[in-house]
Amino acid sequence: MAAAATQEPPPAASGRPGAPLIVTEDAGLLDDLLRLCAAAGATPEVHHGIPEPRGSWEAAPLVLVGDDAARRVRGAARRRSVVLVGRDQDDSGVWRRAVEIGADHVLMLPDGEQWLVDRIADVAEGVGRPALTVGVIGGRGGAGASTLACALAVTSAREGLRTLLVDADPLGGGLDVLLGGETAEGLRWPAFAASRGRVGGGALEESLPRLHDLRVLSWDRGDCVAVPPQAVRAVLAAARRRGGTVVVDLPRRIDDGVAEALAQLDVGLLVVPAELRAVTAAGRVASAVGMVLGDLRVAVRGPYAPGLDDREVARLLGLPLAGEVPTEPGLRRRHESRTPPAAAGRGPLARFCRGFWERALVEAA
Repeated sequence: MAAAATQEPPPAASGRPGAPLIVTEDAGLLDDLLRLCAAAGATPEVHHGIPEPRGSWEAAPLVLVGDDAARRVRGAARRRSVVLVGRDQDDSGVWRRAVEIGADHVLMLPDGEQWLVDRIADVAEGVGRPALTVGVIGGRGGAGASTLACALAVTSAREGLRTLLVDADPLGGGLDVLLGGETAEGLRWPAFAASRGRVGGGALEESLPRLHDLRVLSWDRGDCVAVPPQAVRAVLAAARRRGGTVVVDLPRRIDDGVAEALAQLDVGLLVVPAELRAVTAAGRVASAVGMVLGDLRVAVRGPYAPGLDDREVARLLGLPLAGEVPTEPGLRRRHESRTPPAAAGRGPLARFCRGFWERALVEAA
């Protein structure tokens, strides 16, 4: 069992990455904690009480305090990312001791083992703030969602952010093709079909093709058109742990795998051409997506049908307006030459993407 005593997020690791601190004299508990650290790929520092000097207490990315040691660390400087670990599920006094030492969480073994392994693995990877994750979906076919997803990812990478572009539409032709990198070395979705549990964020990033200063997870040219939802969940969770931004190009259908992707988004952009049939189709997409994703916004693409503008489209759909996705002369010609959208950093589409990231990053902060 793991329960939160506060809701504040842990700070970024300021000490040695991947070196949690264990404080306990309970030999059995220490054996269990060392086993869990080994499973997470971390080598901990172990003390019976507050370390002297106290630098490691303050610098460790994660502190695991055995319930036997709570009294000995009561006078330590308050910090976040402290977990009080015990075994007695019926001990109500553990909450009082957690408050006395300023613990973020109370965890009982063996029930909380998987939670703790994941938390230790996070610090072993040096995980900080999770990536801002944005999904793009078309209100109708041919709305330009894939173009916008690529432009957002290219713009994010140009701004110096760690960026991962995820192609969640197996029938879309491949975003690596749109970026001119279908022959680039690296893994595609079918290689992750058997993924379960935790995928290493660093290993994922290094395994993917690198195109235009960003990493791309796309589909190969084989027959695989789906991966299990558990694999989608594991891969996207790993991508988010690396920080920066993740852009997901979504299909216009909601199956179990797409639902897993939607559940990990911070913001969704519904791309809607400003015509009545497109608005009608987008309403159905919005209804399905909104059952999973809480923050869905409409990005309107011209030219406009009579009586419609971007605000009217947003009003008809009952969604916040993210802005107008501008039409850009020569974009089709650049697609044919496989030059990524917004690659030059100039033009109306690039300006739209820069403005979107500026607002979204401020909101996320």
